[in-house]
Amino acid sequence: MRLLIAEDDKLHRAFVEKVARTTLPDMDMLTMAEDGAAAIQEFNSADYDSVVLDLQMPRMTGVDVAKTIWAKRPSTRILFWSNYTEEAYIRGITKIVPSAAVYGYILKSAPAEQLQLALQGVFVAEQCVIDREVRGVQQRAGDRLLGLSELEYEALLDLCLGLTDKAMAARRNVSLRGAQSRLQHLYQKLGLDKGDIPTGEWGPTYNSRTRAISLALAQGILNADALRKEEENLRIWMARHQN
Repeated sequence: MRLLIAEDDKLHRAFVEKVARTTLPDMDMLTMAEDGAAAIQEFNSADYDSVVLDLQMPRMTGVDVAKTIWAKRPSTRILFWSNYTEEAYIRGITKIVPSAAVYGYILKSAPAEQLQLALQGVFVAEQCVIDREVRGVQQRAGDRLLGLSELEYEALLDLCLGLTDKAMAARRNVSLRGAQSRLQHLYQKLGLDKGDIPTGEWGPTYNSRTRAISLALAQGILNADALRKEEENLRIWMARHQN
């Protein structure tokens, strides 16, 4: 086994290295990387079959590192080790996992024994190991009645970027009515249908568009990393389509 560990925090890096050496004594190689870009550089320089990734790192996120690794070698086993259970991170990982890939997701708050089990499960038994709390987020996100569909999630992203209904329709290549229908389904999932919004003598308490953004951030459906990446995608799209 050739293991690459990418973690920017010095204490966390030392901890996971110690647990890995204890749990996987038969490793042929163990290399540490201090950020995402260094992890990619190291991965390209050697034949690694196993990777432990922090999700939030300088220069390149864990999701982007995993996407690059799996694009080059889909059979690579990856264990995500993170503080975060936000839906935005879970969706980001779910979108890039190759079919039949072996991966895991363990929280940094878990005890060393649980990290050992995750390392053994993913890298030795070649079984997917997902923290219970993370699994719950995955199930809610995948529930059509509770979680947002991909179309509704795209509508939320466009909303957070400040796009008008017409711009949303153009970007997603749908009719204006189609874009507005996606927004309405989004509002319903977030409890912002017209009948759900509290009113007073001032009228409706919330503006659906801005309230949707607030709820998405508060509930972890979106985060700063996801919005930064989508902002880049928007700039690319606008450069191609502006007059």
